[in-house]
Amino acid sequence: MAAPAEPAPAPLTHRRVLNIAVPIVLANATVPLLGLVDTGVIGQLGEAAPIGAVGIGAIILTSIYWIFGFLRMGTSGLIAQSHGAGDQVQVGAHLLRALVIAGLAGLALILLHVPIFWAAFRLAPASAGVEALAGDYLAIRIWGAPATIALYALTGWLIAVERTRAVLMLQLVQNGLNVVLSLWFVLGLDLGVPGVAWSTLLAEYSGLMLGLALAAPVLRVALAGTRNPAMLFARDRMARLARVNSDIMVRSVLLQLSFTAFLFLGAGYGDVTLAANQVLLQFLSVTAYALDGFAFAAESLVGQAVGARRPQRLRRAAVLTSQWGVGGAVLLGLVFWVFGGAIIDMLATSPEVRAEARRYLPWLCIAPLVAIAGWMMDGIFIGATLTREMRIAMLQSVAVYVVALLLLPGVMGAHGLWAALTILSVARGVTMARFYPRAEAEAVR
Repeated sequence: MAAPAEPAPAPLTHRRVLNIAVPIVLANATVPLLGLVDTGVIGQLGEAAPIGAVGIGAIILTSIYWIFGFLRMGTSGLIAQSHGAGDQVQVGAHLLRALVIAGLAGLALILLHVPIFWAAFRLAPASAGVEALAGDYLAIRIWGAPATIALYALTGWLIAVERTRAVLMLQLVQNGLNVVLSLWFVLGLDLGVPGVAWSTLLAEYSGLMLGLALAAPVLRVALAGTRNPAMLFARDRMARLARVNSDIMVRSVLLQLSFTAFLFLGAGYGDVTLAANQVLLQFLSVTAYALDGFAFAAESLVGQAVGARRPQRLRRAAVLTSQWGVGGAVLLGLVFWVFGGAIIDMLATSPEVRAEARRYLPWLCIAPLVAIAGWMMDGIFIGATLTREMRIAMLQSVAVYVVALLLLPGVMGAHGLWAALTILSVARGVTMARFYPRAEAEAVR
């Protein structure tokens, strides 16, 4: 008797791409809202120091946790490939390994938080009052490190298996609880800055518990399907995970340093230009939040195509997701062109800052268009786990960026900084596009 044929994979359609992307876009929209609520709640105390303390504390933790963002991307690519291959044991095993790494990383941050926070305050000093309140905030929030980093891994798993509505649910539950607890602890119980910290800490662990409940079935499959549990952490498996994640981390650090250099060099043109650049960088944040969904869709669908060994399916996934990404970039560019001035006026009240920001607004109108290739290639390469190529492409792009920074500001002034940043975006797309054939080659190995 002939073996039963494998079920045909679900067709790749525009609807499927949107089913993955739209919940991510909505989930991303909740992130800045949470910061606004926290600032608004603590602002009701009528003092400047608590607002500054929560702000600087949140920035320090966000910067630290950002380092571990590689765990989300690396987990997504590896799990998508196993999911595409129909290997549910390895889907759970990849997630379990990532959760163990997250727990160890969180524990390390807790143990080392005193010197880490001391160094952070030396890099970004504040008044004694603000630093004292920020210290209280951080001393509470740091206990949420294992939960926050573990949620990166859980989010990567949910994206890889196309359960992005669950990602949205996680964000709504976690951020919604955070808002409710902030209002209660600060305005109801008068706990001040520690109240904001406790609300966030409890929300982080609530999100983790919900994420683990969602993941419980797949983790059970991994444990039941592995005769020797020690094989879950075999050297070759852990080495691959380490390689993928280290490549992504290097790429991400280089990208962050590029933006940091832009800000630092912008400070040399005076406070008004620095403030204007900071306002305009919010446009880039909006772009990233809005277009991430399509890059995440590429991670999932490309990774599954690699796991299923279907290069034609990989190509279709890359094309479909990129079509939506380009459409979103064009729409954002038009929005910035038509409404950019009004957005600047909402973000800044200083007439000088508003006028300066308008000088550079055209760069932001084209930013989504020149950056979309790099964003989409990120998603494609993460799905194909071509992380070495991502690292190499970023090194090449940063080299081009450095040359542009050395040459253009001297000729174009502050416009030269924006031109260099635009060149970085173009270089990222071009350098990764050169490696794209390797993605399809991965699907035929």
